[in-house]
Amino acid sequence: MPRTIAVNTWVWTSPLTDATLEPLARKAAEMGYQALELPLENVGDWDPQRTRDVLDERGLGAIVVGAMGPQRSLLARAGDVDATQSYLRSCIAAATAVGSAVVAGPFYAPTGVTWRMSREEREDAVQELRENLRPVADAAAAAGITVAIEPLNRYETSVLNTVEQSLDALAPLLGAGVGLALDTYHLNIEEKRPAAAIRAAGASIAHVQVCGSDRGAVGDDHTDWPEILRALDDAGYQGPLALESFTGENATIAVAASVWRPLAPSQDELASRSIRALRELGA
Repeated sequence: MPRTIAVNTWVWTSPLTDATLEPLARKAAEMGYQALELPLENVGDWDPQRTRDVLDERGLGAIVVGAMGPQRSLLARAGDVDATQSYLRSCIAAATAVGSAVVAGPFYAPTGVTWRMSREEREDAVQELRENLRPVADAAAAAGITVAIEPLNRYETSVLNTVEQSLDALAPLLGAGVGLALDTYHLNIEEKRPAAAIRAAGASIAHVQVCGSDRGAVGDDHTDWPEILRALDDAGYQGPLALESFTGENATIAVAASVWRPLAPSQDELASRSIRALRELGA
């Protein structure tokens, strides 16, 4: 059975707001997308109930993703833990309101903030992450939501870069309330064999984001997409595939994701080429 194909509104704009939601929902539905990834950059940017109504009008599902801007961290050395836990609870509440089964993102440190760690310091960071994520995981489980933790490439974080690291760090929490969010862009950079990493993640996979190996359109790149899809089947993942790319026109997102040049002739073309490629692949 074909998977749900979603698109992140970051493909076109940042931040997502009530004003920009309706035209983007219409555009995505006309392209054939079946769900929107909804970044909640700041609580209050968009109203969850209104968002649910807009998506229902277009027959679109919803996936909530978080944004780890400055000072958002579950590690005290990198930000405000209490405020971050409160923010993640707001993301869980938004997910409940819009009908999203997951809240996905790199919920451990601000994106783009890196530092060196000795083995002992890394062990301490993992322990702190487990402790500070646990109350969020409990809140998510109580709401029937999964917090999907995303490993990022080495240039965007020094905390969790690979599936192996993530499985180890999150081991006591994986299951009800916590899973992994895998992004093919980061897998391409950090994993020796991305398909093998997907298979290793197995039942822990709660969400999957896709894009070309250059952050552009799916199918224009060197990614072995048939093997990626086979690996997801082998892992038992039948959830959505969500296109995540970015426009370089927004300063915050462009810097965080290092988008310094256009990734397609237009953002509309990036999105339309991606869904066409995914459907041709039988996703």
